[in-house]
Amino acid sequence: MTMPTIKPPVSVPFPPSPEVPPLENGDRLTRDEFERRYCAMPHIKKAELIEGVVYMPSPVSMLRHGSPHFALNGWLFVYRSNTPGVRGADNATVRLDLENEPQPDNLLLIEPDRGGQARYSPEGYVEGAPELVGEISASSVSIDLNAKLRAYQRNGVREYVVWRVRDQAIDWFVMRNAQFERLAADDAGVLKSEAFPGLWLDAPAMLRGDLPAVLAVLQQGIADPAQVSFVAKLQK
Repeated sequence: MTMPTIKPPVSVPFPPSPEVPPLENGDRLTRDEFERRYCAMPHIKKAELIEGVVYMPSPVSMLRHGSPHFALNGWLFVYRSNTPGVRGADNATVRLDLENEPQPDNLLLIEPDRGGQARYSPEGYVEGAPELVGEISASSVSIDLNAKLRAYQRNGVREYVVWRVRDQAIDWFVMRNAQFERLAADDAGVLKSEAFPGLWLDAPAMLRGDLPAVLAVLQQGIADPAQVSFVAKLQK
């Protein structure tokens, strides 16, 4: 009787690699590779490429991130609602350059067809530097005030607002001579945007959660002649 030939099992020393490798915190990637991996992971809600390094944030605290984020968004939304030709976004991907693709907490830009410096890609991403970027820094101060600040500055973001929640402070940087400088408050303690006339912030009121006071000061800015002239210019 002839015995059947038994083939030895095929040895597979390592499992096959997935077609698209996953994003890992700390990876050094090109922007194209970062996008390829990010798009293949729809369950990941936020990942950023800053100076060629992947950053994937930890779970978000309501009190130290979510609520301040919501307040800053509301302030920007009211301004945008009263300023045709300006658009805002929350957590939108920004293609700054080949090593930087952040997803800022807030941004405000002048529409491209109204003289803005950023553009929209065919997929709807922002390409280039928005006029204003905002970040809520509860546990990411080291990146927001270092690597991100350098990337935003180098690419020409005109204004950068960082709310340091643990420190109970708001830093507002403006671009002057290709460098970020801190924006000084006026005699009443109000911060006034240079890129967006009428965008006024009562920072102490924002920090203590007095949103009616924040909106009252913003409404004064929206009624200011400089903001009225800005809107008229955008309409041209």
